[in-house]
Amino acid sequence: MSRANDPQIKSWIPTPENTDFPIQNIPFGVMQVDEDMFAAVSRVGKYVIDLTYLQDNGYFVGLNLPSGIFHKSYLNDFIALGKAQTQAVRERISDLLREGSSYTDLKEKTAYFMLPVEEVKMSMPVRIGDYTDFYSSREHATNVGTMFRDPANALLPNWLHLPVGYHGRASSIVISGTDIRRPSGQTKPPTAEKPTFGPTKQMDFELEMGFIVGKSNALGTPVSIDEAESHIFGMMLFNDWSARDIQAWEYVPLGPFLAKNFASTLSPWIVTMEALEPFRVAGPQQDPEVLPYLQTERAHNFDIQLQVDILLPNGQTSTVCKSNFKYMYWSMAQQLAHHTIGGCNMKVGDVCASGTISGPTPDSYGSMLELSWKGTKPLSMPDGTQRTFIEDGDTVILRGYAERDGVRIGFGECLGKVVG
Repeated sequence: MSRANDPQIKSWIPTPENTDFPIQNIPFGVMQVDEDMFAAVSRVGKYVIDLTYLQDNGYFVGLNLPSGIFHKSYLNDFIALGKAQTQAVRERISDLLREGSSYTDLKEKTAYFMLPVEEVKMSMPVRIGDYTDFYSSREHATNVGTMFRDPANALLPNWLHLPVGYHGRASSIVISGTDIRRPSGQTKPPTAEKPTFGPTKQMDFELEMGFIVGKSNALGTPVSIDEAESHIFGMMLFNDWSARDIQAWEYVPLGPFLAKNFASTLSPWIVTMEALEPFRVAGPQQDPEVLPYLQTERAHNFDIQLQVDILLPNGQTSTVCKSNFKYMYWSMAQQLAHHTIGGCNMKVGDVCASGTISGPTPDSYGSMLELSWKGTKPLSMPDGTQRTFIEDGDTVILRGYAERDGVRIGFGECLGKVVG
């Protein structure tokens, strides 16, 4: 276990109780300094830590980091250094900022490297070459299959044998805080004779988590299930926006297209797998037994509590979902092993998303499609209105954190406002 994960350590930086970002977290992100300048950063409490200053002034000496590695628009080159070096940086940041640190001079220089988070504009942390969205929650897949097919055969025959996924659109992944335009496309209600064109009437969120590929594999060289986690740098919150009426008409036979490619929202902070190690848990029992290339004895799931709020145009908030990443039937390691088993070459910075994360109870369903059960059970809002799907002016906010032994490791917010 990394010494940076020690639940006993405290930071000399003032840190609010129940913060997502205690010193045990040390996530990585990128802030925009001006129009053409960016800087790699970390975070403790309400302060963003400028890693360019720390490197330029010798605080990472001995870690063999390339000059200027943090003066870049994206973290790809830093992540590509490998876990030995990225973990060493995380450990050094912990050493610099913990109470009792031998780097006592830093406390006199806070104005140079500590910025209040409200004064910082976060940017996309990685250059995303490719994006894959999985469909790995058994509860979600069962709910959708029940709504759209025979409830007795909700899961298709392949679902319990492999992690189903599809290749999404990387160019329309946006950073948290970006407004989301309501998309238009073809829709065809069941009673209509032919399709019509117009804005979606069934705008939906999908509560997901994404992982960042941290190590490339060569074309034709699969990543084994036992090696998979060494190829994952960290995790983020992910909202894969969906236009359900467009999706229902277009997805047969080749799957999602316009219903998914208009926008997906990613949270700005990458929480490393090392920070999440204390929250590792076993996943659901997989029956029937999976094929050998997907088998592992190690616990590959993580106990991460998730929540979705809808911020209404009048400023009131409604919590519509509370779920947990531990419900995922297919783990990230299995997803990556399956993704590469045919020889697909993953690149550093690629994003893989979990698919909608639904739990076993109605309040844990991770989409409006399920929460309102295809629009038949409207959700009451605190302003007296109802929602079956997301309306213009609504802001969807995803939050997530893991907690154990008095330490809370969180992801911040992943939010987007739907505009017409």
